[in-house]
Amino acid sequence: MKNFLLLSLILITQSFYGQDKVVKKPEYVIVINNDIVSMETVEKYGADGYVKSMTKGVSEKERNELANKFGDKIGDKEFIIIVGIYTEQEKIERDKEINSQPVASKSVAQNDEKEYILNVNDRATDFTLKLIDGKQIKLSDLKGKVVLVNFWATWCAPCLMEFYDIPSKIIEPFKKDDFVFLAISSGETQEKVLNKVTKLRKDGINFNYGVDSDKKIWNNYATASIPKNFLIDQNGVIKYVATGNAPDNLDIIAAEIKKLLAK
Repeated sequence: MKNFLLLSLILITQSFYGQDKVVKKPEYVIVINNDIVSMETVEKYGADGYVKSMTKGVSEKERNELANKFGDKIGDKEFIIIVGIYTEQEKIERDKEINSQPVASKSVAQNDEKEYILNVNDRATDFTLKLIDGKQIKLSDLKGKVVLVNFWATWCAPCLMEFYDIPSKIIEPFKKDDFVFLAISSGETQEKVLNKVTKLRKDGINFNYGVDSDKKIWNNYATASIPKNFLIDQNGVIKYVATGNAPDNLDIIAAEIKKLLAK
């Protein structure tokens, strides 16, 4: 029985690192007035005060309608950005409204929503994660290893963009070390996650994925926005946390992993 459990853990750990070649990272497609535009165009509209709204992600129906018009230029629905633009008359009215409003006092305190329930130097709350392939993995069973916990969702474009860099920046450099990467989808059904994972694996994003449908794990760790990363040391203590997908985020995390593995 002991040998069986040990073999199962080894197979689970190895499966995290079975990487295929990752395809090119997706690019955002920006649509204004039913035309594809560049980010430079958006920036110009913004500088001139014409940007009314910006929506990341569209429905499958909207995505298909755009694909019928633009063909292969339209990728997955999560990477489409719809930018609303003021008409000339709307901008005139908006400018009048802004100019008529009193300047807000800078002394008014802004309440920032708490992003983390657990933070650096807190002990990571134990959990049992159900993986897409039916296996289960318990955080406390990984004691002695460095663990990176990543919270994501299928609708989160920054999360998906981050995934395309994780194989080269996180998985490959540490595949021979005592390191495990856990990608936890928060608040979604297994079926929905599996549909997205199928596409990701075709693109070479082939680490194992876990499902936290009832947010039981998430609710012990954080609130607000994703992606969120929690880096946990060999003793189960959180040593680094990060929100979002800034350009250097994974490089910083990789450096922190290297420090922990060197101890």
